[in-house]
Amino acid sequence: MAFQNILPDPNNYISYSGSTSNSAPGAALGPGFTSVKFTANQPTMMTRTNSGRVITRSVAAHSWDIDISYNSLTRAEFEPVFSFLMSRNGKLNPFFIELPQYLAAQDSTFAASVISNPPTTSVKIAEGSAVPAGRTYFRTSYTGSGTPRQGDIFTISDASNSVHTKAYMVTRVETSTDYNTAFDASTNPGSNQFRLHFSPPLVSATSDTSPLDFTEPKIRVIQAGDVQEYSLGVNGLYKFGLKVEEAAP
Repeated sequence: MAFQNILPDPNNYISYSGSTSNSAPGAALGPGFTSVKFTANQPTMMTRTNSGRVITRSVAAHSWDIDISYNSLTRAEFEPVFSFLMSRNGKLNPFFIELPQYLAAQDSTFAASVISNPPTTSVKIAEGSAVPAGRTYFRTSYTGSGTPRQGDIFTISDASNSVHTKAYMVTRVETSTDYNTAFDASTNPGSNQFRLHFSPPLVSATSDTSPLDFTEPKIRVIQAGDVQEYSLGVNGLYKFGLKVEEAAP
């Protein structure tokens, strides 16, 4: 059985042995979150000339920062989560988080169809076999129903780059009947295609026909601080929160 590498939550089990199996001794789902603070962190340098012209440039990679709060927890609810985090040895070992607001795409038709029929990247001829790093859009092939919506999160399963774990957020979706004709004509979507715009830009070149995962996308993170702490009330309940930041391999 595999060790759990996703933060235990109402969608992910962890057993006494730390496995993912829901039939292993002590297997239980983790507690839900009271609130989630989700931050897009894109360090940018800005210079303003004497004439008032603004010049900007990115000075570091984008990351998602996540601040999770829990309700007061019983010890049975608290210990599996805290021990999971302790096993990461602070910031030494990354893990994954699934956020409840992004477990499924907003379009229910698309969310149901995409489970077994994910869209795949469709590279334009001039780009050869991969979409280059730095791009903020690509055309996709999709034979299912529905479309993604602005704000959906996805990850990319690139068979030629297993460490491409970056999470991306959809910003625009163009279809074969609704697209900007003045934009990159070589990626205009045809039948069973859409052109997907997203943020941040691609961190790695992405192979043609790479599947996009909109179902329970996982964000690879590390703990933001070196200290883990909790407080125990006179009622025997544990108060605890967690801050993490996205971590590229």
